[in-house]
Amino acid sequence: MSSPILVLADQAGDHLTPLARQAVTLAASLTSGDVVALSTALTPDTDALAHLGATRLLHAPLAELARSSTVASDAVVAALQTDNFSLVLLGSDYRGREIAGRVAALTEAGVVSGAASVSFDGGVLQIGKTALGGSWSMRIVLEGQTPIVGISSGIIDEAPVASPADLVAQELAVALSGEASAIEVVSSVADDSEGVSLQDASTVVCGGRGVNGDFELVRSLADALGGAVGATRVACDEGWAPRSEQIGQTGLTLTPNLYIGLGVSGAIHHTVGMQSAAHIVAVCDDPDAPIFEIADFGVVGDVTEVVPAALAAIEEARAQE
Repeated sequence: MSSPILVLADQAGDHLTPLARQAVTLAASLTSGDVVALSTALTPDTDALAHLGATRLLHAPLAELARSSTVASDAVVAALQTDNFSLVLLGSDYRGREIAGRVAALTEAGVVSGAASVSFDGGVLQIGKTALGGSWSMRIVLEGQTPIVGISSGIIDEAPVASPADLVAQELAVALSGEASAIEVVSSVADDSEGVSLQDASTVVCGGRGVNGDFELVRSLADALGGAVGATRVACDEGWAPRSEQIGQTGLTLTPNLYIGLGVSGAIHHTVGMQSAAHIVAVCDDPDAPIFEIADFGVVGDVTEVVPAALAAIEEARAQE
């Protein structure tokens, strides 16, 4: 496919967000044409954009204004008028879903959020995702007006291109709609949590009932692998982990590259939130636990014995590098 793809390149401070990095990487893998990044930051992260495959940069320096999804939507609509794009990619977090829905309504385009896969087959855009609590896998075909697709975290591993483009920002004028002009961000509070963001993590280590409240064990493995900590509903109900770390039907739905379940039995209300992970590893002392049915690699054993042994192996392997 040789048509250009537009990517909303959101930043956290001076750097691209993990979802934006994945969206640029995905766009570069889908087209031999231009990957056009749209940045609303005052200072775009041009180095990261170029190395991940962006070949053109549209710059609408809206800065703090663009924290409003309505303002960001207006910027995307303005960018769409600069070329004949085959696709718009953005992250499927809460903000991305709002932007995708509004842009689709304004442009009368098809929209899919939470995409677990994106591909072109004979020039036809095909989206893969799960539905109905993970009991159905869907293949969605989008045709017509430039489609809008929000991607889930972990959909693709970041990969630098062989020959990064020399990006020169092209200023993009954005006429704010009445709705966007009426919105004012009064205040905000920064998330002061430490570690890797669960939504954006490529590796997730999840603790369940079987860790018996020992989440330091879970965090030690997550830290060793540069991953984020997740939890089952039972673990959160017991107060072992904050509700913000809950994965499952009543929590977060993630698609990391690697999911490691420690003491997780694999109840359906949990697995619907992680079964789309590229690789699933399970450590559980119950050989009949349902999680072994979906695991790529399983260990029947006590997490208090398996995890320390794994940490020792990781440390030894790194010492030999």
